[in-house]
Amino acid sequence: MSIKPPTRRQKYSNSLQRADAPYYLMIGALTLLSALGIVMVLSASSVVSLQQSGSTYSIFFRQLLFFGISIVALLLVSHWKSSVWDRVTRYSLPLSLIVLCLPLVPGIKLTVNGNTNWVHFAGFTMQPSEFAKIGLILWCAGQLRKFDETVEYRTALRHVSFVLVGTIPVLALILKGGDLGTTVIIVGIITAMLFVSGLQLRHFIVLGGLALLGVVGLVAVAPYRLHRFSAVLNPFAPSVYKLAGWQPAHSVMGLASGGIFGVGLGASRQKWGNLSEAHTDFIFSVIGEELGLLGTILVLLLYAALIYGIFRTAMQTKDLFSRYACAGIGAWFMMQVIINIGSDIGVLPVVGVTLPFISYGGSSLIANFLGVGYVLNVSRKDPRVSFLIRARKKA
Repeated sequence: MSIKPPTRRQKYSNSLQRADAPYYLMIGALTLLSALGIVMVLSASSVVSLQQSGSTYSIFFRQLLFFGISIVALLLVSHWKSSVWDRVTRYSLPLSLIVLCLPLVPGIKLTVNGNTNWVHFAGFTMQPSEFAKIGLILWCAGQLRKFDETVEYRTALRHVSFVLVGTIPVLALILKGGDLGTTVIIVGIITAMLFVSGLQLRHFIVLGGLALLGVVGLVAVAPYRLHRFSAVLNPFAPSVYKLAGWQPAHSVMGLASGGIFGVGLGASRQKWGNLSEAHTDFIFSVIGEELGLLGTILVLLLYAALIYGIFRTAMQTKDLFSRYACAGIGAWFMMQVIINIGSDIGVLPVVGVTLPFISYGGSSLIANFLGVGYVLNVSRKDPRVSFLIRARKKA
């Protein structure tokens, strides 16, 4: 009796089931997203770069510098030993609180689009909340591991309190600068980590209600946030079009005009003054306009591959700390992608969130690479993955 050789579909299915599949998925998706990001920053920033410095390449060259730093950071942290990560985790919360206090210091604090969550010095700007995200993730992972290992009588309140005691001051400092977008992302990260750590689903109904009340309260006390929410309903309405509706309206115009194949790389019309944040918050709109529907689908598939690889790594590892930290990092990227693309297509209010690995920005890019570097570190420590990586190198 002859045995039929495996079909191409079966070969692909078997490849995805390998222990090292998430590792190579993450590397491949990260490489392609970064390459696309470099190209699109050059295209989307050319107009504003020319206005600011007289050169169409100044922002692009700065992004190349940030990319180089990010690569070095990724290579470094992806090879750190567990003892190094333990020391980093021990000080991650106090360090996060310290960097979040920097935007309160006169002389270096910087307000961008109503949010005072930036600092500037030596010709560079930095957003401390980007690094606070990964610091908080590591600290919460340590707290949840401690809860699992030390607490015998477990209740939902004690479970949540283990992470809220550090999360609340972080959120307070971020809200002090008016950054609602980062606040929502951190709430999503903590929720995902609590879910992975075993908090029962019914408790999330209460937490979700409290979070919703908090968001409503933050919107109510700030008129400009209310205008942004109003712009979601109809950005072309005369009452909001030239105010909060301008950016989302022109973002939708750009996406709609791209069609299936786009107008061509570098040929975006909306970046010529209509989208003031074309190379940061609205770079997905420029991708849709220049590369069309196919370009946006490619971006979504790459993010799906990256996030799948991160969550698969979290599921494969037997170390509780690593599982919780990887889940938090996966939730971080997923939340940020949803909020950025949601605001660009007009279904969510604009809250100033960048698109990971693609948008311009040193703080965001370096922090994102640090997050992926940690997950790659966890994956490499899996004996099965390590064995397969060595075997592939020898082949």
